[in-house]
Amino acid sequence: MTATQEKPGRTRLIGGPGMLLVWLYGVMVVGAVSRSVVQISTQFDKAPLAYSLSAVAGVVYGFITYSLVRGGETARRAALVCCAAELVGVLTVGTWTLVEPSAFPDATVWSDYGMGYVFIPVLLPLSAMYWLRKGAARQAEAA
Repeated sequence: MTATQEKPGRTRLIGGPGMLLVWLYGVMVVGAVSRSVVQISTQFDKAPLAYSLSAVAGVVYGFITYSLVRGGETARRAALVCCAAELVGVLTVGTWTLVEPSAFPDATVWSDYGMGYVFIPVLLPLSAMYWLRKGAARQAEAA
């Protein structure tokens, strides 16, 4: 089997727009994880909730990236569930930061629905869920 061949039974998830999703999620992994590592290691007492939520966001982004690269139906479902959880997190934290800003002395990746990241945190899971569901529908038609 060459490097370009797939394992039998595993559907590629990163063709076409999927490659852009992998790239964007990869950038978000680096951004969220590096931000949280620096903040947690240098100033955790200032805003522990905000910094912990940024670390959680980085882990979620990493799992979604891994699932997209791995491919296959199980990975597609896992990515879909994680994207839904990510969206719930973004909407919850985004609303919380607007309703009670005093709870967050410093911003998280998901603060104000990801405004500090050009709203990518709220748009990315929506795009990924659309793409993953569309791919599943196409696969069902082909079968």
